[in-house]
Amino acid sequence: MFKVGILAGGGKLPLAIGSKLIEIGYEVEFFCIEPFAQLSDYYQYEVKRIKLESLSKILITLKKSKIQQIVMAGNVKRPSIKDIKFDLGAIKLIKELSLQGKGDNKLLSAISSLFIKNNFKILDWKNLCKDLFIQDDYITIKKPSKISLQNLTKGLIAYKLIGELDLSQSLIIQNEIILGIEAAEGTDELIKRCYQYKKRGDKGVLIKLSKYNQNTKIDLPAIGLNTVQLLKKYDYEGVFLEKNNCILLERKKVVKYCNKNSFFISGVNKI
Repeated sequence: MFKVGILAGGGKLPLAIGSKLIEIGYEVEFFCIEPFAQLSDYYQYEVKRIKLESLSKILITLKKSKIQQIVMAGNVKRPSIKDIKFDLGAIKLIKELSLQGKGDNKLLSAISSLFIKNNFKILDWKNLCKDLFIQDDYITIKKPSKISLQNLTKGLIAYKLIGELDLSQSLIIQNEIILGIEAAEGTDELIKRCYQYKKRGDKGVLIKLSKYNQNTKIDLPAIGLNTVQLLKKYDYEGVFLEKNNCILLERKKVVKYCNKNSFFISGVNKI
């Protein structure tokens, strides 16, 4: 099998993907992106540290390690094109890629194209890690209430209008009113921010979906135990996650917590 290099940002996703690939026989090496990846999480692996300041240095490091396929995963505070300090070795390629778009997906797709131009393949790991994804309508004992389903309907319609613009992966709705759309702050801050806008009525729900033009090889929505605990802390009823495109990390822990705390997780499809 190919040797896979995982460019790891923050969170548990890079480890979840890597451990699954190792389990099925891939040789995997982790390249932790500073300062986002928590090196203490990788105590059982030998890792290399990389920084986004120089794409050419990253390419050299990958080649020295004889990496053939790449996975990019984990939370990274994605800079604008103007903020990245491209070195001379990358400038020509960057110009060829016409990196004018400011959306996360455009930036990630362009960087992945740079890797491809340097003879690295982007591993389509999604089909190899199917158990990481939401696939069922319900995975908790508690099911969505009637008003939560009404909130979902409103949210799916709204998301169709904003999703194609590479703006957001999440929104929060209460009483069929959109309280907030995820921006650069991330899902957890969205949850906190929207709490102050809640009114009397239902508890509200989080809806998390992939973007319509999302490159699913390099960027997918994900939640884990911390996000679910935060939703419960701020008194939301549950969360709707897109089937086959949204990752649920630490599934057993999450489901156990939800069942104990009367919180629902439901799988849905975009319209």
